[in-house]
Amino acid sequence: MPATKPGAHTSFVALKQIDAGVLNVGYAEAGPAGGPPVILLHGWPYDIYSFVDVAPLLASAGYRVIVPYLRGYGSTRFLASETVRNGQPSALAVDITALMDALRIEKATLAGFDWGARTACIIAALWPERCKALVSVSGYLIGSQESGKMPLPPKAELQWWYQYYFATERGRAGYDKYRHDFAKLIWQIASPKWDFDDATFDRSASAFDNPDHVAIVIHNYRWRLGLAEGESKYDDLEKRLAQAPVITVPTITLEGDANGAPHPEPAAYRSKFSGKYMHRTIKGGIGHNLPQEAPQALAEAVVNVVAET
Repeated sequence: MPATKPGAHTSFVALKQIDAGVLNVGYAEAGPAGGPPVILLHGWPYDIYSFVDVAPLLASAGYRVIVPYLRGYGSTRFLASETVRNGQPSALAVDITALMDALRIEKATLAGFDWGARTACIIAALWPERCKALVSVSGYLIGSQESGKMPLPPKAELQWWYQYYFATERGRAGYDKYRHDFAKLIWQIASPKWDFDDATFDRSASAFDNPDHVAIVIHNYRWRLGLAEGESKYDDLEKRLAQAPVITVPTITLEGDANGAPHPEPAAYRSKFSGKYMHRTIKGGIGHNLPQEAPQALAEAVVNVVAET
């Protein structure tokens, strides 16, 4: 695999759209169509450009790389106006399995961070037959409304300030009005040593202009606090996730040494992975957006975890 520096790429080879489940999904694709599939999943408030340097690395190694915009981001749109703008975690996971079906991908290696890591963990836990291997930044991120009721020490609660802001109507209106500035502040807090430039931020910030973005983000955080209802069709999935199921597929977890966002310590989630497992701490002032700050480390983790299958 060739060496690359963060920021070496500013665009994807191909951007495409496909109907999948309740969505028309926008996604980037790279690499040979017949290569082993890898799906890279972004978080909030980020987008597919978190993987703009990772995708060509994996493509050069022969992988078919798919990088979708999650619901509420970029060019992804709901097919029907009456569909609930639901941000609960199980819904996002179902979106990705529907995308795999639409692309005729039976089984893929999944890698992600933030919302994307949670989505990948959910798929690996609930449908291991669809997940060849897993790379999860910040480890095991499956939660539930019940676990969301548990209070944390004050310093930890302070890190979740935006969740409580989003619980209010003022917070929803504020995020809608200032989503660009809000996202930049989160980037700065979550990656305090990442000196990103305006062009890098603006490439991703355009994804937040999606007409459903605010609704999805607000519902996601309110649902996690038990302040918003989910859809009944996901109830059985959420019940299974509330049991904190063990992930059995080969997994590498990653963590940056300067992650300013709330995250568990590796020892706290080691027992949640029963298959071949490795944890790596990526040094060099690497923050929350690990794929964009340390693309080589993410790409190497994907190649290494696939080798364990």
